[in-house]
Amino acid sequence: MPQIDHDPIRALTGTYLHQRWSEGCHDVPQLYRELQGIGYSGGIQTVRRYLRPSKERGLPPAPRSAPRPRRIVRWIMTDPSRLSADDAQDLKEIRVACPHLDAAARHIRDFATMLHQRHGALLPAWMDNVLADDLPALHSLIGGLRRDQEAVMAGLSSPWSSGQVEGTVTRIKLLKCKGYGRASLELLRRRILIRS
Repeated sequence: MPQIDHDPIRALTGTYLHQRWSEGCHDVPQLYRELQGIGYSGGIQTVRRYLRPSKERGLPPAPRSAPRPRRIVRWIMTDPSRLSADDAQDLKEIRVACPHLDAAARHIRDFATMLHQRHGALLPAWMDNVLADDLPALHSLIGGLRRDQEAVMAGLSSPWSSGQVEGTVTRIKLLKCKGYGRASLELLRRRILIRS
């Protein structure tokens, strides 16, 4: 391990820093205060530069911060074959650490498979599996699905999509909003026909 300087106090601080870093203390201001307590008179920027993790120095890298919840949701919602190796490994570690998140991710993936492969007949079994776990947010989803179960099963089974109709409705609403509520129905009709 390189020394900060040939000065004995600086050699001591380098050893001390390496020991504390290895113990898991990666808070530079805290380490700087500790060094001042043993007689270090240098600046905090020198300590920062010294602790910049690098393989050449042999210092262990600082631990990565926990991923944000949005990133975890994105990993769960992404097809596993499309995740990078690092993201897949991070998600695996998170799922091992949190059984509730693991169960939710498993149910989400099962639903995605049902949706993409159009296996609507599997919906009742999937809903029973979800209700068997302690996931209140998904339980409320199941309540909504049960109210219109036949339509949901048909939607999961049918190759037809209402996406084109929904897109047209959205376009008409946009044209109506552009009139700021001042346009008559006749003007809206003409704008729709011109755009078509």
